[in-house]
Amino acid sequence: MVDLDALRSRWLRTLLSVREGTRHPDPDTYADALLRRWQEPQRHYHTLTHLAAVLDHVDTLQAYADDPDAVRLAAWFHDAVYLPDRSENEERSARLAERALPEAGVPERTTAEVARLVRLTVAHDPADDDRNGQVLCDADLAILASAPSAYAAYTAAVREEYHFVPNDAFRAGRAEVLRQLLDLPRLFRTPYGAEHWEATARYNLGGELELLSG
Repeated sequence: MVDLDALRSRWLRTLLSVREGTRHPDPDTYADALLRRWQEPQRHYHTLTHLAAVLDHVDTLQAYADDPDAVRLAAWFHDAVYLPDRSENEERSARLAERALPEAGVPERTTAEVARLVRLTVAHDPADDDRNGQVLCDADLAILASAPSAYAAYTAAVREEYHFVPNDAFRAGRAEVLRQLLDLPRLFRTPYGAEHWEATARYNLGGELELLSG
């Protein structure tokens, strides 16, 4: 079970570290709005557990980021809008960040970086010199390097989110996603991710693809 108070505290620390000025709305207002989004009933994988895990992974990888707090804010917003039957979730999440963060006192340059990072999670393919993007994408994909039981739970939760898709169509679509990931030269761009997660993630992806193709 995710500790909501701990998540609120993490939001508060991050927001206060980046915002400018002194007269802004209560930061808990924004935390509560985001937390409500992350608890919507259509979510089975993209939940508070995922949010907390991504934030934990960002903490692990923060030394590789140019602006770790911008990456943390992007983690909060990256799936803030999530409807499994829509294709524009990342764009809508980025626009939500562009509206909410200036109200909360976040400078324009940081808001723009957060929105850029959120949009980057469409393809998880950051440039070689995009240190912030590499950290966010690695943190988001770290689930792929889970232990077998956790990876099985992840795939089951993803299937549940797409319960409205017939089995044959889901298997074909999921297999295509897995092939696209496996075709990437590197799944993880940070040195830590490459060392600790790459091999296990490729093993898990390959095993899942074999099951889907069987």
